[in-house]
Amino acid sequence: MPRSGQEYLESLRDGRSVWLDGEQVKDVTEHPAFRNTARSVARLYDMANAPEWRDALTVTPEGRTRPVLRAYHVPRTQAELIERRKAFKTWSEASFGFLGRSPDYMAAGIAGFVSAPDVLAGTGFDGRDNLAAYHRRMSEGDLYPAFTITNPQIDRTRAASEQEQDDLFVRVVKERDDGIVVRGAKMIGTGAVFGDEIIVGTIEPLPPQDVAYALTFSVPLATPGLKFISRTSYEAQARSVFDNPLSSRFDENDALLVCDDVFVPWERVLTYRDVDTTFGMWWLTPAYNNFVHQAATRFWTKLEFLAGLAILVARSNNTYQLPPVQMQLGRIMGWLGIAKSMVLAAEAEYERVPGENGAVHLNRALASAHRAMAGDLYPKVLAELKLLCGGGLIQLPASGFDLTHPELGPLVAKYVRSTGTPAEQRIKLMKLAWDALGSEFASRHEQYERFYHGAPHVYLPGIVRDGDPDGLAAFTQSCLDGYGLDGSGITGAGGERHGGR
Repeated sequence: MPRSGQEYLESLRDGRSVWLDGEQVKDVTEHPAFRNTARSVARLYDMANAPEWRDALTVTPEGRTRPVLRAYHVPRTQAELIERRKAFKTWSEASFGFLGRSPDYMAAGIAGFVSAPDVLAGTGFDGRDNLAAYHRRMSEGDLYPAFTITNPQIDRTRAASEQEQDDLFVRVVKERDDGIVVRGAKMIGTGAVFGDEIIVGTIEPLPPQDVAYALTFSVPLATPGLKFISRTSYEAQARSVFDNPLSSRFDENDALLVCDDVFVPWERVLTYRDVDTTFGMWWLTPAYNNFVHQAATRFWTKLEFLAGLAILVARSNNTYQLPPVQMQLGRIMGWLGIAKSMVLAAEAEYERVPGENGAVHLNRALASAHRAMAGDLYPKVLAELKLLCGGGLIQLPASGFDLTHPELGPLVAKYVRSTGTPAEQRIKLMKLAWDALGSEFASRHEQYERFYHGAPHVYLPGIVRDGDPDGLAAFTQSCLDGYGLDGSGITGAGGERHGGR
């Protein structure tokens, strides 16, 4: 059976170096900035052991004797692709879509790597055996793989090697018989402080001169020399689950990874001093498409939550039947249908990985299109919801304690309510809405949904590459070719001449 939630929590007490507000966090499972989210992740592992979810979340691969998380499994049929999506959906529903980097995200990426292992056969370093061992170690241990694969935003106009004197980006500073020593930093480690291991690499293309930065490896979070510098914790700022129902439980956090002469054994290195394999492992395997599969399913789930929130708000305001409100709800539910249908379409138009492996993955063109759609759509959904909430989103008691106060309680009960919705129920609803729409936690999520697939100037050209621009142009050209200056293009359908008078 997969490890339990309690076993997961115990694994986090390993001495990892996590820093917040200028202090080192001794135990992320007990610190008020991390403990509730750690338990939300632990619940995901408990779900994998529960009879009602076990079959959806786990599978026993051929040649194995125990089940593994389905996200680690390499699908070889459309049916298996769909079963993996159902596992993504089950876990995403547990956090209403607000845990973006849950353990299945990078696990699916690792399954993508092993779907096309020959990509890691570099000219000077062959990472295929290490990759196979990595996949087995992570899947059999039910481990949570975190990752950081982006260089800090120091100077994007210069190559990494042109800034080498400052040790800004993760690079090799020493090679030993038993491994390598690396130094530098990576961003953004979303959910990283909750992981078991962290994979460090580079997803953007590197120029040939950046060979010292062209490496990928995975090490435990407690590895000496690793530091995780956390952003502000919204969980720590939350007053209670009543007042902050989302941020108090699902703040997966983001951290800067700093490597201070970290030793990495050779067996944990996947690519080394090879710009082609370091880049190709993300883009020439199904890894990134697998990311999209999990993320698109989670996005669909998140829009289900927001659509339901819109309906509850409209009913609470007693405006549900008004035609303008019905239009707004219809618009939100229509966007939800688009998000869902794009996942289903990308599965239906699945592609097969070249070679004898037999693996399948989402249609690349549709997966790329989803990246563009989601980042553009999410702010529009939030805007519609804010309009539905109106001033009720702002005029709320400071906390749930006002309801229980002997003097304030009757006043709140009288004035902070609506027809058919008592004060406590309405306050809970609006505080949930604020946490999803207007809080600092909500603002971070809007930024996340816009940029977690990369900047638009990076992924939008990818849609052109993954699509069929020549075919589209040829289709439209066939229309142009249908008329000309021989008379057909300057006369009406019946032969009469138009214009020119």
